Amino acid sequence: MKSLLSTLTSRGPHRVLRGNLAIAGQPGVVFTPESGRGLPAVVFGHGWLTGVGNYRELLEHLASWGFVAAAPDTERGPIPSHLGLATDLLTTVDICTGVRLGDGEISVNPERIALAGHGMGAGAAVIAAGQRRVAALAALFPAPTAPSAETLAPNIDIPALVLAGSTDIASVNSNALPLTSAWGGPALLRAIDGASQNGIIEGRRALAALGAGKHQPKVSRTTRALLVGYLRHTLLDEKTYKPFTDPEAQIPHTHVIDPDAPREEESKPKLSVGTIASLLRK
Repeated sequence: MKSLLSTLTSRGPHRVLRGNLAIAGQPGVVFTPESGRGLPAVVFGHGWLTGVGNYRELLEHLASWGFVAAAPDTERGPIPSHLGLATDLLTTVDICTGVRLGDGEISVNPERIALAGHGMGAGAAVIAAGQRRVAALAALFPAPTAPSAETLAPNIDIPALVLAGSTDIASVNSNALPLTSAWGGPALLRAIDGASQNGIIEGRRALAALGAGKHQPKVSRTTRALLVGYLRHTLLDEKTYKPFTDPEAQIPHTHVIDPDAPREEESKPKLSVGTIASLLRK
């Protein structure tokens, strides 16, 4: 597993192309391998007060491993609409499946699409999955949304990967535990050692100045590897990557969490910037 994780941490074998979704009427970006028909796709929702530019390395990494990676660049303000972002995710799915990409030689298999997201984008992905069936879902450090993702989760029976930070998995800014517990299909909750909720956000951002967490390069690399491994097995059924979907697999720097296991009483958390925003959205 250590060798496999190291391999997936590095960029894949495909040369990556970048495109603009706005050409098809949806603000956002799409990254693809240089060529390929019937490719798997990942449609990704960004977190609060971020945009697609803060996930460029993640999206390029997915494309280098053979995925079409597309992300709408909307709802970037302090009081975003989670339903609006979910709608834009589904519009992006339609673009990926209905439009030939690149020079016309790149296409997506509609049966091999995953919805994914970070923070509020993870919740938006759940909302979108409740409206249209896809093959899998990946919630990276999910945060509370309105409507609540965990109230929709019991009716969604597709495979799901939930990643969380070991430092704030039980905080009010994370709904990783209730989301996984409520999920209607097979769900795997894996915590990354030493990770915080905002550690995968790339580049400079306003929230860092407010103490909302800084970029953690090691966490970003581990997250990219876990996501690629999970999706290579789930969407493509590649046996090499089965450990990434196995709750019994020992993956370095991570541990699997049972969301229904008893927990020690947590001390009352401080009210953070993310919590205030969540309350405002409600």
